[in-house]
Amino acid sequence: MPVEPRILVIEDAEAIRVSVETALRAAGFAVRTLADGDQLEVELGRFRPDLLVLDVMLPGRDGFALLRLVRRLCTAGVVMLTARDGVDDRLRGLGDGADDYVVKPFVLAELIARITAVLRRIGRAQPAVEVGDLVVDLDSGLALYNGVRVELTVTEWKLLSYLATRRDRVVSKTQILTAVWGYDEYSANLVEVNVSTLRRKLEAHGPRLLHTVRGQGYILRGDRS
Repeated sequence: MPVEPRILVIEDAEAIRVSVETALRAAGFAVRTLADGDQLEVELGRFRPDLLVLDVMLPGRDGFALLRLVRRLCTAGVVMLTARDGVDDRLRGLGDGADDYVVKPFVLAELIARITAVLRRIGRAQPAVEVGDLVVDLDSGLALYNGVRVELTVTEWKLLSYLATRRDRVVSKTQILTAVWGYDEYSANLVEVNVSTLRRKLEAHGPRLLHTVRGQGYILRGDRS
């Protein structure tokens, strides 16, 4: 199994913190959260995050102060969250070393996409995952099955890369909805249709790898049982 990228979320609003943590875990990341920056130095040394999701408006030291501290202590990526869409704030954060900005309110799928893009830019994205004769290159965005490229839509790629990072593990429809679309209230039919399409595309190049586990969800598995 590839090592899961480690994400440290610092957000004082509990509802946002919990929803971001849930979505990131569903997307295959290892996650820890803090409500403020008091324990930031400890977590940087203990958890060693690959990337921080850092709110600008925090009690005590604000996000800008914490960003400067992060830049002194480590090379992790930083995606900042802000309720203010002012150019000055964004320029200030980027000037202090932030890698990207997401303005509240945001869609969880967008945040995950931006985190993934930053991890790729700083060289901390997950490596290629092999599932039988299928190679899912998470860095380049390519899927090769028996050496042949599988042509996928953006949504199909998100679905496949999520399943690949959770290979040999059953994932539920709710987990897939949260990871791929950023919501968990959509009809399960949305997952079923996209899984069916992805399965057909994969099976055009080789044996079945994407299996349905009745009553539980789906599993991407390299064996042929």
